[in-house]
Amino acid sequence: MTSLMSSSRLMTIAAAVALTGAALFTPGGELFAEGAGTAEADRIVAVGGSVTEVVYALGEQDRLIARDTTSIHPEEANALPDVGYMRALSAEGVLSVDPDLILMLEGSGPPETVEVLRKSGVSIVDVPESYSAEGIVQKVRTIGDVLGVPEKAEALAQKLEADLAAARQDASRKSGGVRVMFILSTKGGRILASGRDTAADGILALAGAENAVADFAGYKQLSDEAILSAAPDVVLMMDRAGDHGASAGTLFSHPALAQTPAGKHNRLVKMGGQYLLGFGPRTAEAIRELASRLAGIRS
Repeated sequence: MTSLMSSSRLMTIAAAVALTGAALFTPGGELFAEGAGTAEADRIVAVGGSVTEVVYALGEQDRLIARDTTSIHPEEANALPDVGYMRALSAEGVLSVDPDLILMLEGSGPPETVEVLRKSGVSIVDVPESYSAEGIVQKVRTIGDVLGVPEKAEALAQKLEADLAAARQDASRKSGGVRVMFILSTKGGRILASGRDTAADGILALAGAENAVADFAGYKQLSDEAILSAAPDVVLMMDRAGDHGASAGTLFSHPALAQTPAGKHNRLVKMGGQYLLGFGPRTAEAIRELASRLAGIRS
């Protein structure tokens, strides 16, 4: 039986690849799966940590059969099968759980895998991502509509709107004007920092703080001169191990960082990555915590 199921799944993927190729050479070829509807879907794969959190917040978690690696909250989500990292998915891995709907956060990939999934016959819904309070609310309403629970989604959206507004107002009084450098990685002693149009830039704006390196978009390796010019009051990092993390002692042993206000005063703030940068139901809480941890620096 297992052999037959595996063979069937491989045939499905092969057919999807063939259809994708045909669409690429057909004028006006549609690259989106034509699912038979989504509101009644009860075998859902959630791709994107915030997508999974919203499904749980709406009380629709019993319809989930799998999630991606970034979906680590709430704790019970970790019991679901993991189909891989959202930016490095494989079609076989996603289709192996036999979903009838894939909720996919914008930015998931790689593109070739997404193309295969769109041709597999499984319904796929792209969930928009923007690093703002408005983006969080839109995410909730989109998912609620797809799952056929717009009333529940509207109630959650209104609650989050009010909570986010209150958190932002409070944060602006605590951390306004604090210059923060978000560092993604220190691998090999090279500082990879977050510019504008990133999740880190978005959460700093919501918390009322100033991104110390907003003169470029995306992530960029900084020269010593750029670090000194940025003069951050504090460094913000995700709380994780390996090359993407560092202790304050290790971080501020960097010659340029050591000369910044953050380095001179040993100011390093670490927070959980999905919690801090997920832009989901917990973001108002993350804004409050970040602002509180920056408050002493401002004074």
